[in-house]
Amino acid sequence: MFLDASFLLLIPALILAIYAQIRVRSAYAKGSQIMARGGISGVEAAAIILRNSGIYDVGTEAISGKRRTSGVRIERTMGQLTDHYDPRSRVLRLSPDVYSGRSVAALGIAAHESGHAIQHAVGYFPLHLRTSFYPLASFGSWAAFPLFFLGFLFRSPSMMNLGILVFSLAVMFTVITLPVEFNASSRALSLLRSNNIVGSDELPYVKKVLSAAALTYVAATAMALLQLLRLIVLRNTRH
Repeated sequence: MFLDASFLLLIPALILAIYAQIRVRSAYAKGSQIMARGGISGVEAAAIILRNSGIYDVGTEAISGKRRTSGVRIERTMGQLTDHYDPRSRVLRLSPDVYSGRSVAALGIAAHESGHAIQHAVGYFPLHLRTSFYPLASFGSWAAFPLFFLGFLFRSPSMMNLGILVFSLAVMFTVITLPVEFNASSRALSLLRSNNIVGSDELPYVKKVLSAAALTYVAATAMALLQLLRLIVLRNTRH
């Protein structure tokens, strides 16, 4: 959309996004070749981490101090690197290679997603904010460019401003996501160590995988911010 000089603003973010994807694929491929000495699978690691954090299977409840936490279900999902935690249904979904895998990469990703489940259980505010913000961000991603395009086409500053405002919701979502993901990765490294799932000499390999994955979120945020700047530039040139 709008292949003009303003597109140059996006080039740094595009380069970062490509680099992030290459890095995460490379780190995941290398980490998948290193089998953890503990010999447990990703789903087993997730179950251990959740259980030791006071989070049990769906249908049961546990009391940890004064906090009551409901259960989380662990499921297998299709695809590669499709792992995620769904706070709305309290389901932790692991891709086949992570669910059954016994590599340091599989354990790191399983621990990372378990970190999100723990964030939810303890009321980690940025996760709650991101979950609450998701519907607005989804609408913003869908509606922003049609609104802006119509405003640009018909020289309507108010319509372009509305498109920019709506897109800002999606940008805010990417910004909110950063602390959520970095915190989950930090928790993952600590949980893997404290639960004796990986050895101290294996943690650097896990960290490489998680750091590479975190870079993709940084790239997405950079792209969203520069896209927002580009819309503002286009609006000003259309006046």
